[in-house]
Amino acid sequence: MNRLQQNQGLTQQYLQGDIRGGVISFLVAVPLCLGIALASGAPLFSGILAGIVGGLVVGAFSRSSLSISGPEAGLIVVVLGALETLGSFPAVLLATSLAGVMQIGFGFARVGIISNFFPSTVIKGMLAGIGIILIMKQIPHLVGYDADAAEEYILLPNQGIDIVDQFILAFGQFNLAAILIAAVSLSLFWLFDKPAIKEHRLLKSVPTALVVVIMGILINEILKTFFPDMALRGNHLVQLPVPGSSEEYLKLLTFPDFSQLTNPMVYTAALSIAMVASLEALLAIEATDNLDPLKRKTPTDHELKAQGIGNIISGLVGGLPLTSVIVRSTVSLNAGARTKIAALVHGSLLLVCVLAIPTTLNLIPWASLASILLITGYRLASLTIFRQLFEQGLSKFLPFATTVAAILLTDLLTGIAIGMAVGIFFILRDNYRKGHQIDTTQTDGKPHIRIRLGEHVSFLNKAGIADMLRNVPDNAIVEIDSSRSTYIDNDVLELIRNFKATAQARNIHLIFFKAPANRSALPSAFPFSSVSHELTQRVF
Repeated sequence: MNRLQQNQGLTQQYLQGDIRGGVISFLVAVPLCLGIALASGAPLFSGILAGIVGGLVVGAFSRSSLSISGPEAGLIVVVLGALETLGSFPAVLLATSLAGVMQIGFGFARVGIISNFFPSTVIKGMLAGIGIILIMKQIPHLVGYDADAAEEYILLPNQGIDIVDQFILAFGQFNLAAILIAAVSLSLFWLFDKPAIKEHRLLKSVPTALVVVIMGILINEILKTFFPDMALRGNHLVQLPVPGSSEEYLKLLTFPDFSQLTNPMVYTAALSIAMVASLEALLAIEATDNLDPLKRKTPTDHELKAQGIGNIISGLVGGLPLTSVIVRSTVSLNAGARTKIAALVHGSLLLVCVLAIPTTLNLIPWASLASILLITGYRLASLTIFRQLFEQGLSKFLPFATTVAAILLTDLLTGIAIGMAVGIFFILRDNYRKGHQIDTTQTDGKPHIRIRLGEHVSFLNKAGIADMLRNVPDNAIVEIDSSRSTYIDNDVLELIRNFKATAQARNIHLIFFKAPANRSALPSAFPFSSVSHELTQRVF
């Protein structure tokens, strides 16, 4: 069965779940696209356009089964910086399209290979950190404080209001309608998670998040009728622009300023957008692949090309820079999505609904959407994940926990960089320990040290082997066994060559057993021809 037939089979099998995932991610994406555009200092409709392009264009070209692309909080600072440098949003749109061209170049240059170097513990820490931030960010919305509508992965910004200030403001002005809607929403999630509902022939197919949104609208409409002073209005609801005519829709569009092609600052801004968007995409792809129940692997170089095509088109039609978005992808996955149909449904609904029924979408309370995101955050930061990694030992738990803590205290990319540094430390430590094994016995009253080199002895093992050779006592018998080695790095061979040069002066009897696979390239490193058959038989 070829890949096309496999994909068709999966599409038919999971179509219902894909539609649910596309619908729910669409509902969550609408206010978040608007919030990111607002936080970026860009026209509100540019966020929606980026979401449409991310769903339809990137969804069509990507080979990721679960990823959903669109504007993302990690790009807010980059867009703000580009706006400040270039002075106009049309110039930023040009930089966005040029960034897309650069991303396609990254794909052809096979830059996507760097995703293979993200330790799984750091990826899990990233997901858990995002989950905790999602939970904390939604709590103010649950009690009616809806000033922060962007999905920023940062709790303590250098400027502006932070999460502590939001909590103080939120709990100082409770909104009973928001609390009621949030309580009903969370109760629905609890109820639909019960076996009686999950195993019911009809109810198990009903998307809980959609029920939550509909119920939130109904409750608020009832309050408008019977208790108008309590009902949610203004920024407590989704706020899409509602043009009254096709001319007004056209006024919402902005196009690139191609006269800026001669401005070198445009290319600098484009490179910044391309690098951040590509890194975010690779991290998101690795994370969604990690969550995939079917354990599929996305070709990262192809994904960079798909993201590049998306950014070219987004810039041309007036949209923000886009990338793969972990939160929306996870919301879709939790709703049952298993193929890219969900991303296409998400983009199609954004296109149709913002044009046809923006007034209806503007009835959705933020408290309902916050409940969906809170449940998503809870699943990403489950205590089970913390317990499992803790039980696997400190070498697994510390990079994970450090990544979580660093993301909470700084921002997403900085936190990942810190987590990567801790992860690399443990990788180096393990290489230091596992490049060789030592067995010490006594032969004729002398220390007999058998050193067994590992399968692949790289420069990372140099420090451990150097330390081991340095501590060999005088008058010892030292046997270096490379029977398992397929490769030994030149630096390590040089260490052993130097040790051999001083062994005779220290009355050390040095024995070599079996050559590494690369001995032919380095015939002087190991004097295998000097090892007598008799001595080899005696030792082994």
